[in-house]
Amino acid sequence: MAGVSSCIKYSMFVFNFLFWVCGSIILGVSIWIRVSGAQQGMDSSMLAGVNLLIAVGSIIMVLGFLGCCGAVRESRCMLMLFFIGLLLIVILQVTGGILGAVYKSQAELALNLTLTANMEALQSTTGAEKEYQETFQKFERENQCCGLLNGAEDWGKNFNKPASKICECELENPSSSDLCTKYQGRYIYKKPCGEVIMKILKDNLAIIMGISFGLAVIEILGLVFSMTLYCQIRGK
Repeated sequence: MAGVSSCIKYSMFVFNFLFWVCGSIILGVSIWIRVSGAQQGMDSSMLAGVNLLIAVGSIIMVLGFLGCCGAVRESRCMLMLFFIGLLLIVILQVTGGILGAVYKSQAELALNLTLTANMEALQSTTGAEKEYQETFQKFERENQCCGLLNGAEDWGKNFNKPASKICECELENPSSSDLCTKYQGRYIYKKPCGEVIMKILKDNLAIIMGISFGLAVIEILGLVFSMTLYCQIRGK
């Protein structure tokens, strides 16, 4: 009977170690996006795709462990579990990519609706939303933007509070900067923060898509390696 190829066996081990590392990267990046997105006031429905990637990253780490152990110990059970799990991951990735492309416009509409709903928190004068307002003002300063969709108008009466520095343009010469505009006698940032949030989401999505496509190539190799090794062990 034919023996198990050492080349295939250790290639499978190295592949699964790299696979485990990729899973760790996906999990870490997805958690970072999830946390930063929540801090920017987006509800969980807007981050459903990121939640899916968190689950995928966790599963990939488990599969990487199964593949490594299955290759070293020449365990048919572990290799078959690895193959089935990896095949399901590929199917999930393809499904997620198709859904993302089909519902892209709906996702942008949902974001606008979410931002519109959060205007009430910016306009609140009761103090109940004070923590959110302070966090959002910090976001405005860091990203040189103002309001959510309509600029300073989104802050309502809070914009004219005594000693208020909401949306204040902190550049040295705001009157000559394209980033600032004059509103009610004050120089404020011109760009609505909704545009910044949308750009952050799109940039992060591009990163995730790049990682996912690169990982897809590795996954196909993993399917080939695992099934080849499985057949060799069975025919041993």
